[in-house]
Amino acid sequence: MTVTQTLRSLILRGALLFAVGVVFAFVLNLLQIQRNVTKFSSDLIDNLFKSAWWVPPSCGTAAAVTGLLHPMFDKLLGENTKQVEREWANVMKIIAVFIGINYASAKIEYSNNLQLSLTLAAMSIGLWWLFDRSRSGFGLGVGIAVLATLVTQLLVYYGVYMYTEPDFLYVRSWLPCIFFSGGVTMGNIGRQLAMYDYSDKEHTD
Repeated sequence: MTVTQTLRSLILRGALLFAVGVVFAFVLNLLQIQRNVTKFSSDLIDNLFKSAWWVPPSCGTAAAVTGLLHPMFDKLLGENTKQVEREWANVMKIIAVFIGINYASAKIEYSNNLQLSLTLAAMSIGLWWLFDRSRSGFGLGVGIAVLATLVTQLLVYYGVYMYTEPDFLYVRSWLPCIFFSGGVTMGNIGRQLAMYDYSDKEHTD
């Protein structure tokens, strides 16, 4: 592939990943708001979607960066990502499990936050094990979880929005599990999109 083709492919994949991230943001944020897990400042509420205006583009950008980084780290670390089946049907399963993890965090009643956090942690690791199993996927998932949780804590600290019943530095203790599973999910979507580039390159060669 030429430089122009590569750049065009990156832009297209980034745009698709951004769109997926925006859709996830609307769906998952509505779950949290309906359960009264998160509360936004009144002047930031979007009456139509019940979410702050900056949430979808922020999630979309994070999704695009995550989805583009995973294939790059796979090549850098020499990962054999074919050890787990790669096809769109498998990606849809990952998305279904990811939404299920978010549903569990927002809808299912647990006796305490520790039980909820341990359950979501097990589900998130299970998601990685079933659909990824790569060092790059696990490492980036952990990195995304740490960075995203830190950013969330800062936003809550400065009053942009808040979590009801926070139990870990202004936020919910299960939040890193959500970010980890989200990183694994978007990473696998990004890998699947990148496979088209590799396929075109093989045909060209």
